[in-house]
Amino acid sequence: MTTFDQVSAAGEPAFQRQAERINRGMSRRFILGLLVPVVLAIAWEAAVSLGIASGRLMPPPTRLFGTLWDLAATGELFRHIGATTARVAVGFALGVVAATLVGALAGASRLSRELLDPTLQGLRAVPSIAWVPLFILWFGIFEQSKIMLIAVGCFFPVYLGVLGAILSVDRKIVEVGRSFRLSPVALVRRILLPAILPTYVVSLRTGLGLGWMFVVAAEFMGASEGLGYLLVDGQQLGKPAQILAAILTFALLGKLTDGLLAAAAAPFLKWQDAFAPRN
Repeated sequence: MTTFDQVSAAGEPAFQRQAERINRGMSRRFILGLLVPVVLAIAWEAAVSLGIASGRLMPPPTRLFGTLWDLAATGELFRHIGATTARVAVGFALGVVAATLVGALAGASRLSRELLDPTLQGLRAVPSIAWVPLFILWFGIFEQSKIMLIAVGCFFPVYLGVLGAILSVDRKIVEVGRSFRLSPVALVRRILLPAILPTYVVSLRTGLGLGWMFVVAAEFMGASEGLGYLLVDGQQLGKPAQILAAILTFALLGKLTDGLLAAAAAPFLKWQDAFAPRN
């Protein structure tokens, strides 16, 4: 056996043990994450079944999942999910691109920051619903106004994340890079980007969460399909099970997309030696 084969054979058990630990940790987190909602669902189902609660305005899980099944069987649920997801995806992409460019500009240039940041901070305080009548006047009640509202919701957390990450980069690290005569491109690639990336990922996840929140307000603007439409339709027709079904779908989609974003960013953050509590 060659030296390379010996090293590979010796490292294989350690790699397998590490993979097993990761799998056990993921299984444990998955089970613990489901524990609270499952216990609450069982308790509410039992309360309704025993007559302790009526379940008229807060349907039990069996009625809720029955509504979801009926919507899925007709294909209506997937149509609404597709419409809402497409709006969030486009609005999130537009908001992230604009926020990244503006945040990088404001962080890299003091003059740009002094010119742009006060106005953006003032606009950030405007409630999301306040933009609705203006966007309807500008873009109409069709997709453009909905996407722009979602983009506005995603813009501000990403902008603040990029700006704050750039301003918090340790000056001594930059000076070390300059002392090694790194070119501006190499300085950005090897020092600035790794320093900024963890905060940037957090801001992306925050922006995505706000995108799912803003899409509800967007779909109140005369939408004929989407999960927000299901909420309005359930409210107007007095269908609490349909309202809860839409809320549950929002929660599942938000968690799924957040997990996908975190998983996509994880390979770029492997270098982090962050604190991980044992319990």
